[in-house]
Amino acid sequence: MGPLTWDAVRVTASRSVILVGLFSAKDRDYQDRLDALQARVTALGGQVLDRFVQRRGISDGGVRLMSAPLSRRFLIGPGKLEEIATACSSKDVDAVVFINDLSGYQRRWLSTRLGRPVLTQTDLDRSAHGLTSPTQPQRRGRRGQRSKRRW
Repeated sequence: MGPLTWDAVRVTASRSVILVGLFSAKDRDYQDRLDALQARVTALGGQVLDRFVQRRGISDGGVRLMSAPLSRRFLIGPGKLEEIATACSSKDVDAVVFINDLSGYQRRWLSTRLGRPVLTQTDLDRSAHGLTSPTQPQRRGRRGQRSKRRW
């Protein structure tokens, strides 16, 4: 199964999401970035029910490891992951949208742990044009339509 995209989670006015972001302690405009992501989700017909922020680089240990994710599997720490999982269940959200890019590995683990699709800001950018009119899968031509002749 390929990565989930925003199109796979049809957004309607009743779709509810949670926003999540991992930010450096040096990033002073992280709330503005989340506001912009929330506006994008709202413009696509989604409703943001909650927002979670994981800060990185506040402690001495965090400063040294700022470029690395907190968890190879989940990007964020276990405590924050538990908070998000609890909110997903109690608020019955349809998807979780990360402001950060995620590897396929992280996306799979997060989706499994949270029990719902995990999307990224990039998914919203790529799929925005397809939300107003549903996209139909394109049929591919038959492989090897012509046989190769040996001369």
